[in-house]
Amino acid sequence: MEPAEIIPHSGGVIGASWLMIALPLLGAAILLLGGRRTNAWGHYLGVLMSLGSFVVAVLAFLQLAGGRYSIRLFDFIPGIADISLLVDPLSISFCLLITGVGSLIHIYSIGYMSHDPDRRRFFAYLNLFVAAMLLLVLSSNYVGLFIGWEGVGLASYLLIGFWQFKPTAAAAAKKAFIVNRVGDFGLLVGIFLMWTTFGSLAFGDISGKVGEASQGTLTAIGLLLLLGACGKSAQLPLQSWLLDAMEGPTPVSALIHAATMVTAGVYLVVRSGFIFEGAPTAQLVVTIVGVATLLAGAIIGCAKDDIKKGLAGSTMSQIGYMMLGAGLGPAGYAFAIGHLITHGFFKANMFLGAGSVMHGMNDEVNMRKYGGLFSVMKVTAVTFIIGYLAIIGFPLLSGYFTKDGIIETAMHHNQILGWLAVAGAGLTGFYMSRMVFMTFFGKRRWDSEAHPHESPAVMTVPLIILSIGSIFLGGYLVLSNRLMLFLAPAVGRPEELPVFHWNSVAGLATLALVAVGAVLAWFKYGKAEVPEVAPRGSFVTVFARRDLYGDALNEALLMRPGQWLTRIAVFFDNRGIDGLVNGLAATIGGSSGRLRRLQTGFARTYALSILFGAAVLAGALLLVGNL
Repeated sequence: MEPAEIIPHSGGVIGASWLMIALPLLGAAILLLGGRRTNAWGHYLGVLMSLGSFVVAVLAFLQLAGGRYSIRLFDFIPGIADISLLVDPLSISFCLLITGVGSLIHIYSIGYMSHDPDRRRFFAYLNLFVAAMLLLVLSSNYVGLFIGWEGVGLASYLLIGFWQFKPTAAAAAKKAFIVNRVGDFGLLVGIFLMWTTFGSLAFGDISGKVGEASQGTLTAIGLLLLLGACGKSAQLPLQSWLLDAMEGPTPVSALIHAATMVTAGVYLVVRSGFIFEGAPTAQLVVTIVGVATLLAGAIIGCAKDDIKKGLAGSTMSQIGYMMLGAGLGPAGYAFAIGHLITHGFFKANMFLGAGSVMHGMNDEVNMRKYGGLFSVMKVTAVTFIIGYLAIIGFPLLSGYFTKDGIIETAMHHNQILGWLAVAGAGLTGFYMSRMVFMTFFGKRRWDSEAHPHESPAVMTVPLIILSIGSIFLGGYLVLSNRLMLFLAPAVGRPEELPVFHWNSVAGLATLALVAVGAVLAWFKYGKAEVPEVAPRGSFVTVFARRDLYGDALNEALLMRPGQWLTRIAVFFDNRGIDGLVNGLAATIGGSSGRLRRLQTGFARTYALSILFGAAVLAGALLLVGNL
């Protein structure tokens, strides 16, 4: 089934959907411009604006009724693009996730950032982030999408480097910003190529003209869009910024890695499905990138002792599953978006749970200094374990339905990709079980200064709500193909609707490998004593601890050649450009210095010069006359 037609709309809540963007944007403006005058109540305003946006999203969802509506706001580039919104099942799904989970993160942040003197600025940046992400997913063309895309990049830079007094945080913010510029360049070139090919940048116009473009052009556009997606979603080869981004406050990690920034790349690929469906090569590359990243992230997660970096590796891996589904066409779109939504719940739950653990452990992040925390942080532990069970695909929890749906669909398209995804699920069972055992069970390995305690209700209530979604949401979305039928007007649907098989070979193999991974983790980190200092380990462990040498590779391929290119440019500038200019100036200066010696200021010298010149002239005339 093809996507439904886009209908202009100006009335009701859908006509006022711009409020979803305007409210958090207004909150950011008030908090940034109001300065210290807003310190006492700024965090409440930030939460209120995010919740207001969520209410508008819910009302728009209730009015949507499966349609696709455009709301024109104003001209941006006359004759090329306007700023208009597209409210359809795909965009509203993201709006509900961004504003819903985002509001819970805002509420949690009231407690987590309670002792920070600059809390007001933090909430301003959170509001700015939400507004930019909403613009990204609501825009009806690639121009508005790109503005939101860059807004998200700016807000992430501000949030990751919020504690800029820490050199590591400042460096991580710069790294995230620069790496994402590489992907953004690809996206921008892809947008230029779409304009020259189709004469429009509106999603509806391009989808109707895709048949007019050659497959080579569509492949080029698809690969450029994928490059942009790899930057924002931390997919290979632009994944190196993600783990360093953990230097920001933990609510930032939850916001970026669960409900917003890292999902933008998946949204871009699914929204641009009409491009990829016309370019099978680009579509295949999307699936290969997804599988490679889900395995790479899982391997990294197996060796991290920092709880937040372990979750970051997990995010990288889970986004890989979503990217795999997004590259499988209409059959995989619904499972990719379904996993994205459920991941928003259980990953935000676990990141905020990690923040709750840090809150009670004097900001300690090393899991080798945890152990036995279940007895003193029961709410945090239970909610975290629910998220853990969901992400490993425990039967009947959210991740079981959405991730298995991606694996099953991949099996039907390409069994190699499918079995690699199954292997990734086994690694997920190991590294997530390792995290739970090292943190909440086993011997207490706390420092003497640590006095772990449960977090306040303002932090634990969001954990409880997110854990409930981690239990039930996946089954609701996948069974009876509810999400697939809901998204069909926006992204189309396969000719034959899939049936969820409870006893498929791939599903049973996935459960078996997850169980094996969990058992191995129990013997190594649950039953056995965990050393407080990490052993060196095998070369594979070292490989994983160093993020698969991603930074070293970037240094060798990009930074070192860049340094040499810069040095060559400086040498050429100094010796070539400046040498030529300075040499000419020196020649003129030297000549004038020598000529200046002829100007003595004595009249007799000048008279003698005139006489000498007259004699020379007379001699020349006589010589010419004799000829």
